[in-house]
Amino acid sequence: MKLEVVVIPVSDVDRAKSFYERLGWRLDADFADEQGFRIVQLTPPASGCSIQFGARITSAPPGSADDMYLVVPDIQAARDAIAARGVAVSEVFHERSIGDRFHPDARVAGAAADGATYGSFASFSDPDGNTWLLQEITTRLPGRVDAATTSFASAGDLSRALRRAEAAHGRHEARTGRADPDWPDWYAEYMVREQNGEALPL
Repeated sequence: MKLEVVVIPVSDVDRAKSFYERLGWRLDADFADEQGFRIVQLTPPASGCSIQFGARITSAPPGSADDMYLVVPDIQAARDAIAARGVAVSEVFHERSIGDRFHPDARVAGAAADGATYGSFASFSDPDGNTWLLQEITTRLPGRVDAATTSFASAGDLSRALRRAEAAHGRHEARTGRADPDWPDWYAEYMVREQNGEALPL
């Protein structure tokens, strides 16, 4: 089983959509029906899990989703990137005692003194008050899966990724004006970057 979507409660769908797009999250879907149902899905860069929100999809009070984790390899860089997008985000902090991450008044300013993996955090909220924790992980505990590993859930997903790479490679060859004998390497690079939310090759 693979966790792929988390539903978060919001009061203003368009405002929430604008906020998460401002963070640089990929818009996967936005559709509605004539009965007032609407669903929006976005995915953080390099994430295997998406969020959904909308109209008539949850009875949870807006803003009641607390401390959802976003794992990053460099806490200061991630925190600064969010701030640069005009989003209010805390300074980097660590815990004095386990569990302090969940209590703003107990947090200690600055990264973990020993640079320990899993030990440094930052936090921010969306316009409804749903809260997010950035956590720096540089080395995973044994048995944890590397979320950045490229994989495809089905042959159909792989086929569609290949077709997108093929189309992009056609544009690449048109720009360069020559056939690319190393096209398998170009396809592979394109597909890995696309799945990890990185800049695509030209």
